[in-house]
Amino acid sequence: MAGYFGTLVEYYDFTVYAFLVVIIGPLFFPSDTAAGSVLATLAVFAVGYVARPLGGILIGRLGDRRGRRSALLLTVLGMGLATFLMGLLPTYSQVGVLAPLLLILVRLLQGVSAGGEAIGAVTLAAESAWPGRRGLLSSLTPFGAGTGIALAPAIVGLVTALTSPEQLASWGWRIPLLLSLPMTLVCLWFRLRLEDSPEFRSLVERAERVASPVREVLSKHWPAIIRVTLVAVASNCVGYVLTSYVNVYLINWVGIDKGAVFWLSAIALALALPTFVVSGLLIDRLGTRRVFLSGMAACCVLAVPAMLVMGSAGSLVVVTLAYWVVLIANNLALPPAYSIYVESFPTAVRYTGAALSFNIGTIIGGGLTPWGSAQLATATGSGLAPAVIIVVAAAIGLVVTLTAPRYGTDHFAQAPADPTPSAT
Repeated sequence: MAGYFGTLVEYYDFTVYAFLVVIIGPLFFPSDTAAGSVLATLAVFAVGYVARPLGGILIGRLGDRRGRRSALLLTVLGMGLATFLMGLLPTYSQVGVLAPLLLILVRLLQGVSAGGEAIGAVTLAAESAWPGRRGLLSSLTPFGAGTGIALAPAIVGLVTALTSPEQLASWGWRIPLLLSLPMTLVCLWFRLRLEDSPEFRSLVERAERVASPVREVLSKHWPAIIRVTLVAVASNCVGYVLTSYVNVYLINWVGIDKGAVFWLSAIALALALPTFVVSGLLIDRLGTRRVFLSGMAACCVLAVPAMLVMGSAGSLVVVTLAYWVVLIANNLALPPAYSIYVESFPTAVRYTGAALSFNIGTIIGGGLTPWGSAQLATATGSGLAPAVIIVVAAAIGLVVTLTAPRYGTDHFAQAPADPTPSAT
């Protein structure tokens, strides 16, 4: 639950910004065109991702040297504080050029903190799981991410419904950002009650902690870094086109009302959440590799047809269903992707290696994708063009996984016994 709520906060914080782009863009980046404000605000979205590898290195080292618990307390505090501060920022009309500069600084703090969050959460869950349930319990981390992604448009949609356009532009946009504070306090309550994983405690007892996890992972585990980075590029690229660009596509290209888009996004994202648990169960039965390949293949096949339906359907129900189908494919691939990240490194450098690789891949696949999608759509004159990004990214994930050594649990020590009473 500590991992679930932490990634919920992380992905709520990052996604709520994406859903507010069309509202806050003109407030921080006044422009002659709506597209210019959106592009500038999406560029700041990418700034948060540039800081993530630094966070991965700093917090990863803390996690490998001092423990997973200490690192996870720091990440959730940093993320929650950054998003709360974003909700208090003055706009361009109030302080001029200082407004976008402050927005960039807060996004950098958010990025550094988030750089060690998801990987730390899934590392703790995987190291604490018992044999035969590692996939299921590890899937709660991406499940938390999916919940945060679904919650963001629901909150933005609710605020949009309860305020006038003038109120939304004046102060309503701040509410979804300020709500990050109570979410952070709930997560902190869980994390203060955490113990470190059995594997890390055993590492300490055996005096096998590495003095410089970064140097160790770069010198001895660079093939794993390359593989994990490419898997992260693929999974993040697919996910962020679906969660961060589709709302811009439906509003600016298809012409659907903002409030309707927020709500249909929230419904589709929420309906796709059970896929995370199904994926975790499949990992324990079929293995990480097979489930990841299945999810990536489905994204490759479904992306373009789903976007075509969303762009041409006259019914919001049909648009929501098309969005839901492709989200299921994406959600099927995410839990095994997280498993790949932590299964690729030994305990002593797991946090650092996975966080560094994941965050480099996230910069390319996550931070640049919404901006790149908007640029591609503008350059081609087609809002459908970014669907090609999904196809290419999914193909990269397929090729990397098919040509890589099989992922497994060889790097994990013997986990606690299954607490479920056996039938005798």
